[in-house]
Amino acid sequence: MKAPENHHQSSKLGLMEGTGVHMPHIIRSDEEAIEIAGQLGQEFSKEAAKRDRERLLPRKEVDLLSTSGLSGITVPREYGGADVSCVALTEVFRLLSAGDSSLGQIPQNHFFCVEALSLEGSPSQKKLFFAELLEGKRFGNALTERGGKHVFDLATKITRLPDNGGYLINGKKFYSTGALFADWIPVMALDEQQRVVIAYVPRDAEGLEVIDDWSGMGQRTTASGTTVLNNVHVPEEYVVPHYRTYQRPQYFGAHGQLMHVAIDVGIAEAALADTREFVRTRSRYYFDTNLKSAAEDPFVVRQFGELKIYVNAARALLKLAAQAVDHAKAHTDEETTAASSVAVAEAKQLAEWTVLKVTNDLFALSGTSATLAEFNLDRHWRNARTHTLHDPSRWKTYAVGNYYLNDIRPNNHVLI
Repeated sequence: MKAPENHHQSSKLGLMEGTGVHMPHIIRSDEEAIEIAGQLGQEFSKEAAKRDRERLLPRKEVDLLSTSGLSGITVPREYGGADVSCVALTEVFRLLSAGDSSLGQIPQNHFFCVEALSLEGSPSQKKLFFAELLEGKRFGNALTERGGKHVFDLATKITRLPDNGGYLINGKKFYSTGALFADWIPVMALDEQQRVVIAYVPRDAEGLEVIDDWSGMGQRTTASGTTVLNNVHVPEEYVVPHYRTYQRPQYFGAHGQLMHVAIDVGIAEAALADTREFVRTRSRYYFDTNLKSAAEDPFVVRQFGELKIYVNAARALLKLAAQAVDHAKAHTDEETTAASSVAVAEAKQLAEWTVLKVTNDLFALSGTSATLAEFNLDRHWRNARTHTLHDPSRWKTYAVGNYYLNDIRPNNHVLI
């Protein structure tokens, strides 16, 4: 892979190597983004089990993500960014998630909200926020809520003040992945016409509180807890009319879902790698055989091969889905956006089947000792089972079947 011009590895990962570098690196290409993500994924994997076991929030690692330049890779070129392809973006998420899936998930909503700006932000909003991103600033999220009848049943309200005084936001959010580590917290709210907008709120805004109360069994260090907004003031310049995205054909939903697919594939790859290592170095062979190691057991070999096929297939479908979203992004119409949504739905369903099978079969192949707390291999299954509940995959399969059997396009919303 070609090395980026005029930058050495130490400049990319300066914080990790103790050089004192605090200004973010500017990534210029798909290849460079993938290279840096691979380096970070390897670094993050070293303490991933410990962070999960002790629930150590990855503040240093999140800072490193920003300093590496990865948080700015989807900024459009006209604003100074690399505007990487969806194929490259999914590779970044896959590599980060293979290292530590919590660190893979934390920036998902960051990129979701960057794309929301690209689609509906005004020129002045883009100039403001894209400059922030290239300086290493991070978006968190306060998008979803608990307690409603469904995911789009929002109670958070944004109210316009008189005399062009901006807005006030009131509400309570959950699943606020990344908010605890953010500089800006995009908040999804309903305006007075019941339209969905996204307000980009400074992390230190008066009346905004982020509570670290995430207690999920998996993805334990994403800090996906509660955000409370009590009469939080935001100027009009920080509010983006997100509802416009769904008034025409859009690839936005598929783009957001695609990153979740990459996270699942990354978890599966990490779990399979740990299975291989454990079977080859720790597992005992079956006593009725004359084998020298568990890795020679034909039943183990066959089952491991099956898991590898699943992982390879999921990774291949992930790439095809990313290519479909790239195509829809370049040629946006009803046909291309529907095809991209279906392609991502296929990839997401296969990724779920794959990651749950791999993280479960890890123990069948490795043996009882693999369940010991000192190895913390169960984190892979806990992470997979938690993350794959993001939205119901059964509706992905339904959308795929309806598209191919009945020529019915998926509904035009963010979850497909």
